[in-house]
Amino acid sequence: MDTIQSLIPRSVEEVFSDFKGRKAALIKALTTDVEQFYQECDPEKENLCLYGLPSEKWEVNLPVEEVPPELPEPALGINFARDGMPEKDWLSLVAVHSDTWLLSVAFYFGARFGFDKSDRKRLFQMINELPTVYEVVTGKVEQPKEPKDATRINGNKSKLTGSASRISEPTKAAKMTPPPIEEGESDGDEDEDEAEAEGEEDEQATTCGACGDDYASDEFWIGCDVCERWFHGKCVKITPAKAEHIKQYKCPSCNNKRARVGM
Repeated sequence: MDTIQSLIPRSVEEVFSDFKGRKAALIKALTTDVEQFYQECDPEKENLCLYGLPSEKWEVNLPVEEVPPELPEPALGINFARDGMPEKDWLSLVAVHSDTWLLSVAFYFGARFGFDKSDRKRLFQMINELPTVYEVVTGKVEQPKEPKDATRINGNKSKLTGSASRISEPTKAAKMTPPPIEEGESDGDEDEDEAEAEGEEDEQATTCGACGDDYASDEFWIGCDVCERWFHGKCVKITPAKAEHIKQYKCPSCNNKRARVGM
């Protein structure tokens, strides 16, 4: 059973990515794949559990035999109640237990790798921005769709971590290149200035505008729509979940400039 990943998540962003993958798998089992899930939960079989994997695949299986297990185990024996209640109620009950299991797995990783109070709070806030499995399965909310372009969400230039969500490295060269100059309007000096400006932009794109640290692939970054500088999400207190709801992001520096102009 592929419930234990060879690469165990260690950062808040990695744990959140793991959480989303498992959650998507459970929702798939209880919605689009519900007929197959229903058949696999045969009450005549032994105690069965529903597992969601980080790869967004699900499986119905027996719990592992090791004690204690490597990860918290899902609710045991979900198959026994399949024929004892209406199907809708049974699926809702499995969804509730699935939500409980997802939280226990996420905070197991947090405890194992020593997340402090601020990390635990940040992880919970990121998780809490998403609808629960129960809410999606019962139709209280719709399953949010992943943006086609992970480098922009609602007009905001943001970068999501993880191999599945990251489309490009944090470089603004292509996005910030000035529009092409028509023939006959350019000269050598302009070309040199343009190349120099692009070089400065590339350099800015690889360092955080707040702390000055270099870009790292395992961190969430967000770009200011005003000054075009990039920042660690943690440096400007923006999470991936919050970024989804921001139409135009302004960094603290640009916000302060605007406030001074208005005074």
